[in-house]
Amino acid sequence: MRPSRVAGAAFAGLVLAAPVSADTLRDALLKAYETNPTITGQRANLRAVDENVPIARANGLPSVSATGGYTENVLVPNPSTSNTLSNPARLAQGTTQLSVPVFQGGAVRNAVRGAETRVEAGQAQLRGTEAQLFTSVVGAYMDVIRDEAIVGLNGQNVRVLEVNLNASRDRFQVGDLTRTDVAQSEARLAQARAQLQSAEAQLISSRENYIRFVGDAPTDLQPPPPLPNLPKSPADAVAEALRENPTLLAAGKQRDATRFDIDVARASRLPRLNVVVGGNYFNYLGALGAGTNIKPGQSGQSANVGLALTVPLFQGGRPAAQVRQAEALRSQAIENVTAAERQVIAQTRSAFAVYRSSQQVIASAETAVSANKLSLEGVRAENSVGTRTILDILNAEQELLNSQVTLVTARRDAYVAGFALLAAMGDAEARDLNLEGASLYDPTLNYKRVRNRFNDFGGDGEPDAVATSTAGTPAQDATVRRPLDPVLESGVDRSPALTTGASAPSRQ
Repeated sequence: MRPSRVAGAAFAGLVLAAPVSADTLRDALLKAYETNPTITGQRANLRAVDENVPIARANGLPSVSATGGYTENVLVPNPSTSNTLSNPARLAQGTTQLSVPVFQGGAVRNAVRGAETRVEAGQAQLRGTEAQLFTSVVGAYMDVIRDEAIVGLNGQNVRVLEVNLNASRDRFQVGDLTRTDVAQSEARLAQARAQLQSAEAQLISSRENYIRFVGDAPTDLQPPPPLPNLPKSPADAVAEALRENPTLLAAGKQRDATRFDIDVARASRLPRLNVVVGGNYFNYLGALGAGTNIKPGQSGQSANVGLALTVPLFQGGRPAAQVRQAEALRSQAIENVTAAERQVIAQTRSAFAVYRSSQQVIASAETAVSANKLSLEGVRAENSVGTRTILDILNAEQELLNSQVTLVTARRDAYVAGFALLAAMGDAEARDLNLEGASLYDPTLNYKRVRNRFNDFGGDGEPDAVATSTAGTPAQDATVRRPLDPVLESGVDRSPALTTGASAPSRQ
């Protein structure tokens, strides 16, 4: 089983265990896959690229044309017999011609091959668009989870500092604390409230960004499934990315297509041969010989068969310029492949480094959270006997909050970097994630449908919007209904009984 298939199984398993009213990461990916305008627009663009194949092939197929006309001579000099025969008063005629290309210098063949190669490039680019979209969805999903946790932590901190402030004021009234202690509590509470406001604004922004990618507002986002079978080293990740990254594959196909463009440009210097079959019909509508005693035939037809050979002798330098232009564009395409390769390597290594670093940050942050909980508990206990100040408690509270925020941020960064790593390796597309809730879009079906069509009449009809509008979604707020992760709960009694400090060592 490929790692991507295991990832798909993990995503599928998560949705089975989640509550009915909750949103899972797989749900978000599926909604984006079906309704996001970025991917639906890219599909439409690929369908347009598909049509370049029958357009190129049409230049090598027979063509039939028909022309007709009617002429009325309103002024005829000297209506003599000779004039009426040479200048009849009216004439109706029609001509048909069949032209069959026999030799085009290879222009048609190479144009078709180039168009087919660009279709393959477009299909790879669609895969890349899927991976980029899914990476953005995962980032938006994890941003909401992170920011909900940060809002919850800051809200918890504000409530704790409010209790601290009330306790400080009560202790000040009984002479156990000074006015400085109360002022420190007031200042720290004001700062905490400002941090809460900033966190709430960031949460609203993340929720709106989620709507932008997914199309619906987030409700109860469930924890994401684990990312399985990530590479063990940057070298392994880069090797896989160079083989499977869709953006790099698309650049390679674009480069290959330019080889055919050069041959098409060179073909414009070669002779062209067509078989031509024509027919002609005329009718003088009784006007031939009018006013004379001569009554010749009033209609007739003719036919011709022949060869039409076009030999370019001088075209003002156009063919050479077109060849040089095609060669320069091929050079650009070659350089684009190198640029894409560099980008893929950098993205892969960066994602691997961020993932590994975030894993280490998570371990350190978990240790820091546990240590800060013990520290806060000890500082509060020591304060109750007068060996610690209110400022020590406030600092311990802030250090615990900082370590908790670091932990939830590192969790988000690790997951997003891990998914970005899978995307860079070509393992984060719809086919890899088991999004079987709806039929997956198969770009080859449209190509097979249109590639051999030669009917001049037809179309797919006026297109309708596929992506959904988000104008009707309500403005988001910063309400958090999700309980904090138990790991983030402090477990510290933050509202100890008041004490006058009479038994403190400093008072003995």
